[in-house]
Amino acid sequence: MTYKLTVYANASKPREHAATVHALLLVSEPGRPFSPLQSDYHFEYTECDVLGSRWRVAVPNKQDTCTGLPDPVKGTQCTFSCNEGEYLDMRSQTCQKCSAGTYSLGTGVGFDEWDAMPTGFVSHGINLNIADMYTNCSNSTWIPSGDYIASNIDECTATLSYSVSLKKAGTVSFEYFYPDKNIFFEFFVQNDQCQSTDSHVRWMRTSEKDWTSYDVSLNRGNNVLYWKTTSFALVGSAVKPVLLRNIAISGVAYTSECFHCKAGTYSAKPGSAHCTPCPADSYSNKGATVCQQCGPDLYAEAGSGSCKQRPACTTSDYFYTHTPCDSNGQTQLMYKWIEPKICSEAVGGLNSSEAAVSLPSSGQLETCPPCNPGFFFTNTSACEPCPHGTYSNGTACAECPVGTEPVVGFEYKWWNKMPDNMRSFVYSREYSDTDRSTGWEVAGEYIYTTPGDLDSDYMMLSLTVPGYRLPHSMAKDEERSEVSRISFVFETQCTADCKLYFMKGYSERNNEMVEHWSGTTRKQSYSYLVKHNSTVSFTWAFQRTEAYSQVRQYSADFAKLYSIHITNVLGGVASQCRHCALGSGLASECVSCPPAHYMVEGSGVCKSCPANTFIRADQTVGEAACVPCGPNTHSNKAHSACVSSCRLQAGGREGEVLRYDFTPLANVTSFQSSPRFSSKGLRYFHQFRVGLCGEEGREVAVCVDNVTETKEVRGYACQSTVVPSDVRGQTVVSSQPFVIGDTLIGTRFSIWFLIPLITDTTSWLGKGVTVPICYIYLFRGCCVYRRSSETTQTCKKGRATTIRLRCDPTVTAKDQITLPSKCSEGTCDGCSFHFLWRSQHACPLCTESHYREIVSGCTQGIQRTTYVWQQPLQCTGGVALPPQAVRACVSLDIWLKVGVSAGTVAAALLIGISCYFWKRTRKLEYRYSKLMMTAGDKECELPAADSCAIMEGEDAEDDLIYLTKKSFFTKIKSFSRERSSDGFDSVPLKSSSGLEMEMS
Repeated sequence: MTYKLTVYANASKPREHAATVHALLLVSEPGRPFSPLQSDYHFEYTECDVLGSRWRVAVPNKQDTCTGLPDPVKGTQCTFSCNEGEYLDMRSQTCQKCSAGTYSLGTGVGFDEWDAMPTGFVSHGINLNIADMYTNCSNSTWIPSGDYIASNIDECTATLSYSVSLKKAGTVSFEYFYPDKNIFFEFFVQNDQCQSTDSHVRWMRTSEKDWTSYDVSLNRGNNVLYWKTTSFALVGSAVKPVLLRNIAISGVAYTSECFHCKAGTYSAKPGSAHCTPCPADSYSNKGATVCQQCGPDLYAEAGSGSCKQRPACTTSDYFYTHTPCDSNGQTQLMYKWIEPKICSEAVGGLNSSEAAVSLPSSGQLETCPPCNPGFFFTNTSACEPCPHGTYSNGTACAECPVGTEPVVGFEYKWWNKMPDNMRSFVYSREYSDTDRSTGWEVAGEYIYTTPGDLDSDYMMLSLTVPGYRLPHSMAKDEERSEVSRISFVFETQCTADCKLYFMKGYSERNNEMVEHWSGTTRKQSYSYLVKHNSTVSFTWAFQRTEAYSQVRQYSADFAKLYSIHITNVLGGVASQCRHCALGSGLASECVSCPPAHYMVEGSGVCKSCPANTFIRADQTVGEAACVPCGPNTHSNKAHSACVSSCRLQAGGREGEVLRYDFTPLANVTSFQSSPRFSSKGLRYFHQFRVGLCGEEGREVAVCVDNVTETKEVRGYACQSTVVPSDVRGQTVVSSQPFVIGDTLIGTRFSIWFLIPLITDTTSWLGKGVTVPICYIYLFRGCCVYRRSSETTQTCKKGRATTIRLRCDPTVTAKDQITLPSKCSEGTCDGCSFHFLWRSQHACPLCTESHYREIVSGCTQGIQRTTYVWQQPLQCTGGVALPPQAVRACVSLDIWLKVGVSAGTVAAALLIGISCYFWKRTRKLEYRYSKLMMTAGDKECELPAADSCAIMEGEDAEDDLIYLTKKSFFTKIKSFSRERSSDGFDSVPLKSSSGLEMEMS
């Protein structure tokens, strides 16, 4: 039979408090007595009421516990708490000290054992749905791994959560190891309304070489803690997981029990707040109060729960080093066991090759190598730095001559002693309490890595500097970003998957990887340009293998550094002096040469560089320091770099000058490659940002890394990898930025071909004379060349970028940039990048030769001239198209009327003239006939002169008199009658007597 017991209290009564207790009581059978044991139930507190009070009630551990439970009693105040090392005894409701072998955080809970998922923690994977692809991430969870819990390494999102209710404000603290930027790692806290409390600090910063502590304040009430990781392997290499350990939460007001110390730790006294790891060569079980020593043939690392058999000593278990030089200039060769020593010199096999080796004898004297440049030998044969203003080659210091300045820096090429600004240590991801403190040892001509406790240990070597200062001969300006240069010569020899990392950082514990080398590498040099004063540390880390194993197999693998040279260091030493320009004051101190001047070698005199040149950053002495600017560029005011005004010109046909104005394209333009997908379907892009041209003060291209913290690179062109926002909850996730162009090399033009545009089609076919009206230039493009000064293992000469601008009047957008079809990432070798930029602003500026005129007919006394562009149009901007021109004209119908009238008049005049000459001809015929009749029959005799001449008073014109009046047709007929037989016509004459007669 089941009953529901409810206890009510009236808050208005001073002795009673509101509380509600629900308990399931199973009543025993009638006649059967029941008396529960203390182990059959436990005590819990009810929820606090508005007055901050609560009740203690007994809750059965088994369902068959029905009667005899203690009655509810008033509990402690909700603000009650115990100190560290104590727990709340619910029976007496008082704080008691934890017994030896256990510990307590007092007002909190801790989790330092990860053999299994602790109670309250939940881990699950989030499925990815990208486009049409579905990825099952149900198995992508956090994995307990003994001392820590590891995140997923596949391309899914894995979440680890823990829910806790705090009675008062508290904190959560934990340690994490986050070495790989290919994983997004975030930690955030939500309340019971799923609202994040601190979103601005949710993204964790990477930790290249050590565990990082992190803590966040928690509010009173319900808090849900989330650790979330999302991996994406974009470079094809293995991803390193995020590791968590030592999670502690305070503010729970009380803990009702103490926790047993885990194996490998102990607590010797009651009331311990934490457990102490066992030292090396000792072990302990869970809940131990003291550690047990291992036997003589056994060993154990610090914090071990058991002992292991000692292996036989080999040559990989010891290393050699040199002592400081003595007063005689000699050093001793010393051999040392790797600490802690785990091998045994007494263990060996039947085969001599398997026998244990002993430590070689130490104390062999050798001549000390010289001091490093900039140092000198003291009376005690120790190397000390030369005073300021002096230099040395490693022997004695000498003052720089007048007119010179010391070349300040550090150059280490002799390794008899670890330099004061360098230190070596070992970082072990698995065991951070190791006694090992030396990962690199000096060896005269080089410094090398010593074997570690584990092959997966990182052998660390760090170099710190206080800052940088440019010499007087290298004045800094906006275009020159180099403040220092570090160079080193190294070598690695490996039989496994070893890696050598080179990192830069703002401090020794905040590093960013610059370059890494895998496997065996021959002796080679590497240089890195320092561009910011904030870079004050450099670290080399050597790892023999990423695989964890307690057995050392690759101790013989090593890395060596032969020399390290860093320039322009504050407080550095000088190995040489160089000439400098002297000021005009009495002190004659070194000053910088004026802009656009170089220093004449050996004299300290400044001389002006030729026009349109810039000064090399790494060389300011000699005429070779003046480097000519590339085509279509000019030097800036400081002559430290070449810039472009975005306005260029190129020669065309027959001396024609084509002008270009790229100003509309000068602003920084961003574009992306086509989408790419990782092995699990994670979509990402390569984003490029380019600044085409511009004078000093122009906008530069900026690419950022906002995975762990916002970092940026600047230049003419840069690249970064972006991931869609659904991975991180931001607009875009950008990582792996690098500069692909920080120096403008030049701009060139190239022409494809020339097309003459003609009017006569037959002329085009070769059947006449070709008369070209204009020429259309089809340009292959304007090529802008840039180069990056940063070198990498692959690009030993740096990266280069070529931007081809193609004239396309149909493109109105300013960002239509495409990548090569054969190299979809913009590059085929990772060093040379090529982009094609199509734009109407890449066309030459329009001139008068780019348009033609069309003249209309005369209409109503008006004639119009219209101007149109030549097609296809291959220009932009420039001269504008002239407006339509209108002028007065005379129309064709008026001229036609005038022509007809003039023709009529001319015809009438011709007819009149013809009639006149016809009449004159008839008169001459008459006179001739008359002359012939007077001549008679005499042949060849002319009549007398007076017989046919017109006498004085004689009428000049003799009228024809017809005997009879004839009609018009009769007259016409008479004109056409036939001649007589003698050849004469009958002409009517008028005689002197006035009679008409007809002569025949």
